[in-house]
Amino acid sequence: MTSTDHLNDRELARYLHRVGDRWRLDRALLGGARLADTRGAPPQRERGPEYVVVLVSEAFDGVPWLERVYQAANLWDAGEMGAAADVHCYTPSELERKVERLARVREAVIEGMDLLAPAA
Repeated sequence: MTSTDHLNDRELARYLHRVGDRWRLDRALLGGARLADTRGAPPQRERGPEYVVVLVSEAFDGVPWLERVYQAANLWDAGEMGAAADVHCYTPSELERKVERLARVREAVIEGMDLLAPAA
């Protein structure tokens, strides 16, 4: 995980561990207003969700979408992170379709932080 000022890296790692206990993650991406803040986005803007989390796993195959999102979202500690997260859980093939259709997901994939990347 790449460290970014003003994000709770320790809690992000714990979150990935909690999710990883249920499903082996292929990708985990973080986007949203808080990440944009750390990258110098101006305060006068439409913020959107504070955190957007995109989780990708082959293990989601066969798990109803609402169930995986409900479980993964409940593992997010909004108190520790300072805000709730907009959590998205997809198989790799589902992600390909969602990147085309959902701007939040596309932004997290293109501009987001790779939570599984080794620390720099």
